[in-house]
Amino acid sequence: MSELLSPEDLEKRLREIGATRYHNLHPFHALLHGGKLNRGQVQAWALNRYCYQTAIPRKDAALMSRLTDRQLRREWLQRILDHDGCGDDPGGIERWLVLTDGLGLDRAYVMSMEGALPATRFAVEAYVRFVYERTNLEAIASSLTELFAPSIHRERIAGMLENYGFISNDVMAYFRKRLTQAPRDVEFALSYVKREANTPERQQAVLDALRFKCNVLWTQLDALHFAYVEPGLVPPGAFVPDDVR
Repeated sequence: MSELLSPEDLEKRLREIGATRYHNLHPFHALLHGGKLNRGQVQAWALNRYCYQTAIPRKDAALMSRLTDRQLRREWLQRILDHDGCGDDPGGIERWLVLTDGLGLDRAYVMSMEGALPATRFAVEAYVRFVYERTNLEAIASSLTELFAPSIHRERIAGMLENYGFISNDVMAYFRKRLTQAPRDVEFALSYVKREANTPERQQAVLDALRFKCNVLWTQLDALHFAYVEPGLVPPGAFVPDDVR
């Protein structure tokens, strides 16, 4: 980029990334939401996704460890509480475990992450390292996939409840909660990015950060599709559903 974009044009560029790169476009999601997967494949998705869910407060804590602005830390702290829980709110990680419980997975096994795909673990840890190592602006920009999250959550709630008899309304609590949390979070992050990305170089950095995050999410689905759909090659040590054992 050689010219400075207006904040409005920068937001437009960010949204264009979501329109072309967000993981709702991945074939695995079409199968998941359309009821085309069997129980074991849905279990594999939920088990692997747990790795990502449990890493979110870690990456947010990594960012907070170097924020010198107290007000910014106060704002970002809520993200950690949303996932780890606080007071009477058990948090998003616990709500995800309710989902894996409902799918018949052993909770201790899920939490151990022993059965997760190697590519899942690599992608998730790459995201944590990115947030830890890059600038505050890039780290915050990488969270802007939340711009596109509510639509995929609504699609997931409707599609999975409609198409899978083994999915109950109770286990979808994580996604319903994110319908209100994600828009709140992204309002702050987007405002910050539009204000602080005040040079062409900084604007390019935030666009690249969002592309990176989309790649992290896409890679996780690539791994799931390869292992559990086509060609169906599960790596040694990874979760093997009961119906293919």
